Amino acid sequence: MQVFTVINGVMYEAYELLNKMSPYLLFGFFFAGVLHTFISTETISRHLGKRDIFSVVKAALLGIPLPLCSCSVIPAAMSLRKEGASKGSVLSFLISTPTTGIDSIFATYSLLGWFFTIYRIIASFVIGAISGIISNFLDKDPGEVKVSVDKCKFCEEEKSHEHGIFRKIKEMFKYAFGILLDDTGPALILGVFIGGAITYFLPSEFIGTYIGSGLKSKLVMMAVGVPMYVCATASIPIAASLMMKGLDPGAAFVFLVAGPATNIVTMAVIGRNMGKRALFVYLFSIMGGSVLLGSLFSKAASYFLEGNVINLMKHQGDMFPAEVSKVLTLVLMVLILFNMIRNRSLFFKKYSKRC
Repeated sequence: MQVFTVINGVMYEAYELLNKMSPYLLFGFFFAGVLHTFISTETISRHLGKRDIFSVVKAALLGIPLPLCSCSVIPAAMSLRKEGASKGSVLSFLISTPTTGIDSIFATYSLLGWFFTIYRIIASFVIGAISGIISNFLDKDPGEVKVSVDKCKFCEEEKSHEHGIFRKIKEMFKYAFGILLDDTGPALILGVFIGGAITYFLPSEFIGTYIGSGLKSKLVMMAVGVPMYVCATASIPIAASLMMKGLDPGAAFVFLVAGPATNIVTMAVIGRNMGKRALFVYLFSIMGGSVLLGSLFSKAASYFLEGNVINLMKHQGDMFPAEVSKVLTLVLMVLILFNMIRNRSLFFKKYSKRC
């Protein structure tokens, strides 16, 4: 009986978190589909080739709305590098992209409020831009822009052609609620359950006793986040749950930057393809930047919000009625489940053909 009570408690807390996020997540996925469908990869590549501040700034700005995690951003970044983007632009893109994303921006707002959301966007840009500027300053290889044939996103043909608006709309929904949701959905659900478990199990005094506040809490969360694989959206319910248990908002911010931006795979790819110097700049920028900006965020939150974490996590009321949020949560869960079942079905079909 007690086991069922625990399961029910964790499920309830996880459901409450997901219920707050679902409307924003669905809108974020939709907007991500629009970006993917109507922005040309070749156009992007042409703006990032020079070893100057403007290219780095463009790369950081470009990465902010793109909904790519720290693993899925790797092929996109390496593709930009092959087409001639400077190392600084690639590093800037590699940092700003996984730490935000249009879906995680809306999800951040849903749980952590407008103050945290705006600061997270600005910090992502700043850390990405600084890393790119440092990398270009240290890089002695100028490199040149290599203009390559841009394959069609919809049919993989290399020759120049155009698709109709209905085909584009179809692909937009396919990408937003198929490919992207398939990549993000399982990690998102895991993050929500971890957040629910933290809310249910973690005693309120645990944070103050074992993690503390100030610089110590930020270093602890950085040590947890750097090797951990968690996407920008899935990290939000974890951070929100820890903050509700008393974690310093600045330490939660460090986790939201260090967790999504880094993992062992990304580090290995950067070291192999861009060199040890680029890897050092990448890690130094994320670790140093997250702790520094996290400390600044703690002071800003204390000054503007009088240190009240509940005020920090409030946004401008509930934009959606409770019934609407419940319906949208159901829609999101059905879409995630549908993608998981479809992928398993495709896997078994592929395997049976081989046998």
